[in-house]
Amino acid sequence: MANKLTYLFISLLLAGVHQSGFSQSLSLAGQVVSVADRQPLAGVTVRLSGIPNGRVTDERGVFSFEGLANGQYTLTFSYLGYEAARVSISLPSPNSGNLTVALSPIENQLQAVEILGRKEQTYKNTSSFAGTKTETPIKFVPQAISYVTKEVIEDQQAFKTSDVLKNISGVNVFSYYNNDFTLRGFRASNALINGLRDATNSWAQSLLPNVERIEVIKGPASALFANTDPGGTVNTVTKKPLDVDRKSVSFATGSYNTYRITSDFTGPMNKEKTLLYRLNLAYQNAQSFRVLQGGEDMVIAPSISFVPTDRTQVNVDFVYSKTNSRLDRGQPIFGASAGTDLYSTPVSFAIGKENDYENELNLYTTASLQHKLTDHISFNASYMKFLYDEDLLEHRTSNRYAVDANGQQIPTLMEMQTIRRKRKNYNDNITLYLVNDFHTGPLVHKLLVGYDYIQNVSPVGGSNYNALGYRNAANNGAINTYEPENRDDYLIRNGRPVPNVPHFDLTNPDYSISEISGYFNVSSPQAVTKYYVNGFYLQDQITWGPIQALVAFRQEYYTDILNYQRDNEETVEQQKFIPRFGLVYTPAEPVSVYVTYAQGYQPQGAGTIGDPGRFGGPFDPLTSTMYEGGAKMEFINKQLSINAAIYHIEQNNILINANDPGNPDLLRQLGQQRSRGIELDAYGQIRPNLSITANFTINETIITESDDPDEIGNTLPNAPKHQGGIWAKYTFTIPALDGIGVGAGANYVSSRATLSDILTLPSYVVADAALYYTIDKFKLSANFNNVFNKTHWVGGYDFNRLFPGTPRNFLIGVGYTF
Repeated sequence: MANKLTYLFISLLLAGVHQSGFSQSLSLAGQVVSVADRQPLAGVTVRLSGIPNGRVTDERGVFSFEGLANGQYTLTFSYLGYEAARVSISLPSPNSGNLTVALSPIENQLQAVEILGRKEQTYKNTSSFAGTKTETPIKFVPQAISYVTKEVIEDQQAFKTSDVLKNISGVNVFSYYNNDFTLRGFRASNALINGLRDATNSWAQSLLPNVERIEVIKGPASALFANTDPGGTVNTVTKKPLDVDRKSVSFATGSYNTYRITSDFTGPMNKEKTLLYRLNLAYQNAQSFRVLQGGEDMVIAPSISFVPTDRTQVNVDFVYSKTNSRLDRGQPIFGASAGTDLYSTPVSFAIGKENDYENELNLYTTASLQHKLTDHISFNASYMKFLYDEDLLEHRTSNRYAVDANGQQIPTLMEMQTIRRKRKNYNDNITLYLVNDFHTGPLVHKLLVGYDYIQNVSPVGGSNYNALGYRNAANNGAINTYEPENRDDYLIRNGRPVPNVPHFDLTNPDYSISEISGYFNVSSPQAVTKYYVNGFYLQDQITWGPIQALVAFRQEYYTDILNYQRDNEETVEQQKFIPRFGLVYTPAEPVSVYVTYAQGYQPQGAGTIGDPGRFGGPFDPLTSTMYEGGAKMEFINKQLSINAAIYHIEQNNILINANDPGNPDLLRQLGQQRSRGIELDAYGQIRPNLSITANFTINETIITESDDPDEIGNTLPNAPKHQGGIWAKYTFTIPALDGIGVGAGANYVSSRATLSDILTLPSYVVADAALYYTIDKFKLSANFNNVFNKTHWVGGYDFNRLFPGTPRNFLIGVGYTF
């Protein structure tokens, strides 16, 4: 009887289901994953034949269609960087509610100019434009490229460039100033934004809210980007629009009265997804562990991408970055003699006055175009216009200790000066090139032919208003330096020459307001300057089975104008032919090994080589040569990348101060500096819930040739022999800890030389930690930096200017994604 009832129930149920097929609408749902790792793909466009509006997969890769009738349908799936897929299905179907579609990644459909944003959301970045000027998988670039992605920036709640470069091998801080780093042991100053030249005039660190990733091209990159530093070049890649909707807002607060709010909005502006937008906004008001430091930062960064057809793509970025703060010249300590105690002043100790300020505006716009002339030839163009505007008032040291009437140093008093300055600087960078993909027999070519124009102008109006030195005997003027043999020329009181600007007492600091009009000031215009570069380059990436060769040449013409817009204007011209060669061998798909040879070139400024009476000379340009080899490997279904490199770099003709008492501006050239080292970087996921970024470097950068034999073998300033770091994030998967994650990391830097022969900065290890909790669309973050409160110095010049690292601090953040 029970079996009959069961049979009757099943029959009635099947009849009901059969009847509902005629009386009710049907649905179709599924998930899209990557064939490489079976991870869900968010943002895939799914279209169904006969249905006007498509769907976009959610963060789980899921899509669905409702209200369908019986019949035959075709599903199409499209996603940037993956092969399109088509699936036919007949409704009703038993699999219509749980389809799984796997898309295959492709590496040959890459952008020539970065128009659309990166969709990866991990610590790993697959491709870069920085190594070849076109998007190329990093494993096929015959040169080391290290990076930090926006996911690391977010997890560490970093806000400025110096906060994240600790995650990159071979990079060390030289000072607090913008772009002032050592790369592979060499001091660097040049920087790029989206592969275009930054004006690099600003003091404040660049802000990160609109940054997709920070890349460092290791070694000289002059064959691509004109005059660059031998150790490497930092390239900032800004966020580009995505063709999927992503919106987020976050707020953070923490140590040193920090208040921060950021937002990131992106997505299509029309149904066809031919017009895309991205808008990044940020504001921070924060103090510092340094006395009188901190300030306000603001970023407004809209971006628009227009993709009318598959042959034409256009992107326009606009970035407004404003910083109101003070210029931090570093920590002074007592005296300038061997054995001086680094701890004689606290790391919070700074020199300045309450009414000091440093207001900076960085304003730039970038426009990029890619147009396919044929299926194999594309025209690519990028242009960036950059404005830097500075308004400064500072009380700072003259980089000397005070002296008594006999010229004896007073180790607790600093000689002071004031600077009032207003200036602007404009930078233009245009790059035009053609890319031709073609074959010659078994060889596959990607030939790039291009032209660069770079122009930098400091216009009329820049001006300084300075007070320094010691008051003359009549007390109606000032003399820049004190010379005890001419003491009768100076105003002497209590056995000391009277300073024009009062000395700063390291034992009893006075930070009160100081009116600079009470000093003897000298007003002087800043030099009106202009230089421009014309560069022509040729590059061919040749593939023959598992072997890829890169051959590149650049002919550069550098023109600097001395006494610009004056009657005695003079044009100083320099030129250089710059080659670059590389070879990549891929014995197995996840592994590539490479060797490379590259030259670097940096012309001396016209003001330096055009005034031998002041600076000495004539001086040869800086030239560098690099030999590098390495391996790039991918593991765990390409989720983890490990890159290793060994290198040898030589730089010739660097200028340093001659330390001539009779001529403080006199320069001299060192014969040669050499850097040798080994680097290791790791990025990605060890498990789906465990992300990691790690780095390690062994480096030796020394003087190998010099007119002064005592200098040979000396280590360059702020160039540690050993450094390394690790950061990992783990998200729990057990139900009891659902949504909870932890992060932890540490950074080690060995001892470093400074600009002073008798001052060495000690080694240090700094540990960081974080907690995360995600619930629904909210993410709570708590970052704890320098957990063990290690006193350390990240860089330094000398006894007058040391740059301590931040003590223990925290930041609590809450973010909402919608």
